[in-house]
Amino acid sequence: MSWLESPVARMTLNPSTTPRLFDRALLIARQRRAQAAGPVEFLLDRVIEDMDERLAAVKREFTVVADIWTPGAGLRPPSPAGSFVHVALADSPDEALPLKPESLDLALSALAFQFVNDLPGVLAQIRRALKPDGLILAAMIGGDTLTELRQSFAAAEAECEGGVSPRVAPFADLRDVGSLSQRAGLALPVTDVDRVTVRYDSAFALMADLRRMGATNILIERRRVPTRRATMLRMAEIYAERFSDHDGRIRATFDIIWMSAWAPHESQQKPLKPGSAKASLEDAVKKAGKT
Repeated sequence: MSWLESPVARMTLNPSTTPRLFDRALLIARQRRAQAAGPVEFLLDRVIEDMDERLAAVKREFTVVADIWTPGAGLRPPSPAGSFVHVALADSPDEALPLKPESLDLALSALAFQFVNDLPGVLAQIRRALKPDGLILAAMIGGDTLTELRQSFAAAEAECEGGVSPRVAPFADLRDVGSLSQRAGLALPVTDVDRVTVRYDSAFALMADLRRMGATNILIERRRVPTRRATMLRMAEIYAERFSDHDGRIRATFDIIWMSAWAPHESQQKPLKPGSAKASLEDAVKKAGKT
């Protein structure tokens, strides 16, 4: 594809200024393991269906489209699309995207950005790759995702081992994502959250699904020795005590954060300049008080 950039020409990132939270090489290995074992994709399927609906609501034809790091088989190309490419995670393990400037009409991503070390940098790269008035539409895990598992592990480790180790990745919240879009130079950002509650027979069944999602712990500062059996059993007990329903099944929260934004273009609506309003708030309040 002519709009793919050679590796040597990619935007360079500065790893010295960006803290590395995630082991991206380990993420690639675990996603491959999940695919080989038979992936669990109910969250991804939900996002793909929702993304189709959201794109259908945008009255625009996108002829050059890229899917960025969506796991598994990736996203379906929107119709019509003149060219469509899936940028695999292995194509950019250092988070440098192989995309030429102003080459895309549309950038898509599903359930990938939660594992990015430098999300502002990645969004800036996408902003660079979008044509003026090009669109980015992405869904990522965030918010209170797996809060029950996080709390249960913390309580069990504090009780059994006298300390707490990082188990669940830190997630961006809704406001973070909107502000990061603006920081990257994108215009008209819109964010919303889709909360999904999934029920399991036990915490161990939840963890088995996470493995087959390729979504287990890839934190750089993760614990490197196996968890004690007693700690695992106590974690499952605490989970069941605090987060189970009347039938004994436990709840697991997944927050899917959606973001859309546009590459700036002169045709887009712009906020009024301070002081340019023809009527003041004070006058409006006084007028309302007289009615």
